Amino acid sequence: MKKWKKFLVLALSGVMIAMALTGCGSSSEKSDSDAKVEDVSTRTVYVSPQWVNAAQNGKVKGYKNVKVFEVTYTGKLKDSKSYKKGHVPGAMLIGDTDVEDAVGSQEEPYNLLKPEVIEANLLKHGITKDTKVVLYGEDPSGVARVAYGMIYDGVEDVKVLNGGLDAWKDAGYDTETDVNKAKAATDFGVAVPAHPEYWTSMTDAKAKLQSDSNFKLVSIRSKAEWLGKTSGYSYIDRAGEPEGAVWGKGADSAADVNGYMKDGKVVDLKTLQNGLWKDVDFTMDNHLAFYCGTGWRACVPFLICYQEGMDNISVYDGGWYEWQMYGDNPVQVGDPDSDNCQHTTVSQLPTDKAAKN
Repeated sequence: MKKWKKFLVLALSGVMIAMALTGCGSSSEKSDSDAKVEDVSTRTVYVSPQWVNAAQNGKVKGYKNVKVFEVTYTGKLKDSKSYKKGHVPGAMLIGDTDVEDAVGSQEEPYNLLKPEVIEANLLKHGITKDTKVVLYGEDPSGVARVAYGMIYDGVEDVKVLNGGLDAWKDAGYDTETDVNKAKAATDFGVAVPAHPEYWTSMTDAKAKLQSDSNFKLVSIRSKAEWLGKTSGYSYIDRAGEPEGAVWGKGADSAADVNGYMKDGKVVDLKTLQNGLWKDVDFTMDNHLAFYCGTGWRACVPFLICYQEGMDNISVYDGGWYEWQMYGDNPVQVGDPDSDNCQHTTVSQLPTDKAAKN
């Protein structure tokens, strides 16, 4: 009898433990499936890990076939340590080099690739204009660069997992190490580029600075770059800014967009207007053409404005790297609002301003 009672107690204990464990699992699944995620539109770019998880599981209306990509520089597995270490389940690889020139020359100074080349690269990844894309990666400006290139070419719904993989893991979601590969697509679905208005050439920037008072060429560079103390880059010898540029702030160096971030996430336009952009020489009514050194940093404020529905925005793609390649281009060195600002041309600039590694 005592043995039977002991067995009964153990059995009941086991059932209770199992119920407890099952209950925890059910609660977690319920909280995931029933959790309210933010409302988004096609133009919304920065989304939460909760939204991405819900979209992947078909729980967001209109997002049944989301394709998630981790952005690394080349997009090649051998160069993608972060991806091999662990990534969002189902995520594939894509590279900044799928949308921009990786070499840098006077003919192609880190500009976006030709639209037809971007199209071909996107099709290899199974991306068409109608693909629901979610991007993330270690470098928020590198991710923004790819998102911008996709939007420029014509992908209609591009999202970025705000906060990247850290936010994903902090939200309690698992990662995987399986290598996922895309099935190529054949028809992009629209003539490229679908949005040429989002891309500003050096020629257009020069002309608009001379003739269009509503046009603002907005530098997304560090204070030291803005004041001409350094080029910010080891391979750019001259420092300064295009004559007539205004400062959009937001970077502590050529390798960050810290002013556009809070707690590892890109902020929204209202936050910018109440903070970083509270005292700047442009308004949201201007045509804002963002630029930096080689194009990455400029894409972050572009996306912040884009998701607010603004269309009077673009990226001057060549940035300072392209501008300083032409000796007769006009330049300002120093704060243009001060008496100490030097107005000159590229050919007159000293060539000792490369950043030291």
